[in-house]
Amino acid sequence: MINNDVLRSVRYMLDLSDNKVVEIIKLSDADSPIDKSDVQAFLKKDDEEGYAECGNQVLAHFLDGLVFYHRGKDESLPPRPIEKRVTNNVVMKKLRVAFQLKDVDMHQAFQDAGFPISKPELTALFRQPGHKNFRLCGDQLLRNFLKGLTLRVRGNG
Repeated sequence: MINNDVLRSVRYMLDLSDNKVVEIIKLSDADSPIDKSDVQAFLKKDDEEGYAECGNQVLAHFLDGLVFYHRGKDESLPPRPIEKRVTNNVVMKKLRVAFQLKDVDMHQAFQDAGFPISKPELTALFRQPGHKNFRLCGDQLLRNFLKGLTLRVRGNG
């Protein structure tokens, strides 16, 4: 999925202001040069004037910041390296950690989106890329997970 779409979806899901998105990015990267105008450019549709592509580094910092925002930051641990390439699998892993989702919660999110998946399909998404049972997370799968998670977070009404 396009990084901008992921950012847009999570922002809508959590009803975050542009300033809050900047704050979340800065939780992971205090020296981030990203400001409110950058976030506004990331949130525009790709055919709108002023659109800017959300890079992997920005999205990685946003997702890591989201984990810190929801779960707190353990200063005793060394900082985790930032993902160089943010794949759909990485997005799902970070959201799973941020929202403290168990397998049952993940299955429910897919079910709520009308896109049920089996237990082996789900576990394959979280395996290491070199593992024989690893499965790449496609755009449709991530979109449905985001939809289900949004229904869970925002409520059905």
